[in-house]
Amino acid sequence: MFLNSKLWLKTSIINLLLVAILGLLMRYKIGFEFPFLDQKHLQHSHSHFAFSGWISHTLMVLMIGFLEYKIKKTEIQFIKKYNLLLITNLICSYGMLISFIIQGYGAISILFSTSSIVIACVFTFFYFKDLKLISHEDLSKNWFKASLFFNVISSLGTFALAYMMISKNIHQNEYLSSIYFYLHFQYNGWFFFACMGLLISFLQLKKAENLFFNKTFWLFFVSCIPAYFLSTLWLKLPTWIYVLTLLSALVQTVTWFKFLFVIIKLKSNFLEKYPLVLRYILFFVGVALSLKFILQLGSTIPALSQLAFGFRPIVIAYLHLVLLAIISLFLLFYIYANQFLTFNKQIKNGIIIFSVGVLLNEIILAIQGIASFSYTLIPFVNEMLFGAAIILVSGIGIIVFYSLKKVKKSPLL
Repeated sequence: MFLNSKLWLKTSIINLLLVAILGLLMRYKIGFEFPFLDQKHLQHSHSHFAFSGWISHTLMVLMIGFLEYKIKKTEIQFIKKYNLLLITNLICSYGMLISFIIQGYGAISILFSTSSIVIACVFTFFYFKDLKLISHEDLSKNWFKASLFFNVISSLGTFALAYMMISKNIHQNEYLSSIYFYLHFQYNGWFFFACMGLLISFLQLKKAENLFFNKTFWLFFVSCIPAYFLSTLWLKLPTWIYVLTLLSALVQTVTWFKFLFVIIKLKSNFLEKYPLVLRYILFFVGVALSLKFILQLGSTIPALSQLAFGFRPIVIAYLHLVLLAIISLFLLFYIYANQFLTFNKQIKNGIIIFSVGVLLNEIILAIQGIASFSYTLIPFVNEMLFGAAIILVSGIGIIVFYSLKKVKKSPLL
């Protein structure tokens, strides 16, 4: 018995479409009149469902698939426990999707949110246990273990937020610090480390090929925790914490570019058998991730840090750079490059349209953010962002339609 990866991944891309539709609705409310739904409630629903229903669900499915492939374990009990976890995670995700829209932070939404954290902890327990069956020589093993560790750690930020919401005892600094704690260990911990584990498995990297591959993990792992303070540089941090934060940003930037140089040198011909559009997507992800580390390092300059955190468009642009341009596009690349779902001409067009939407969204947000430094208003910026959101929804809509439609399996384009 094998995990039905195709079914679970079709659910994933449907969930990505729902995330995109919520984003489109939020953009419409900003640019035009639409009084029926609370913007803040939509934002909470959008972010929680994106994290749980799209990214976490997809990572869990792909990581279970990795286990199956490596240990060739097909016992019913093995699949049954993971199927149950995936189902309960989706129930919580849809629960958050609906309840946050209706009530924002309330009893029901907090219940679903807390339950999803419990599921993440249970998944971590079982996955750690099953990872013992994989050889220590497998480079992906440590990346997956670290990703799950950071996923559990990130929940501390959620619990702090929930407590503040329930008690109505909200202090701005603590509130923002809790949000950024959760976001950091989700984006830079759970999401990044899991995707790196998948990438290393995909590229079939081995310790013997280059000693730096193993060092890459430890440098990122050790630097990830102090890198949290990159999100709190607007606070008056002690000098020693600032220095530690600067070092963590420097280590991550240097490590990434050295890792990139090594894999380009060793795997320059590896991607030639894959469709051109998927190769360009992976290239785009690599450029976006490189930009992310450069921006991260630049944020350690106090003057730039104050400006960046002082203007919401900058924060939104950075978060979407990671969530859309890096994580989401990488997951789409990984799903279709491995042929977990059929890749055809229509889906290729959908991915191109979605990628264009991601690029336009980032460019517009970046221009808006830079202009905000001088308090310059960009005309029709909300309408342009709404247009980019339409492109995003159109692209993922095409992908969903043709992924669900029964077609004959065609060769990679």
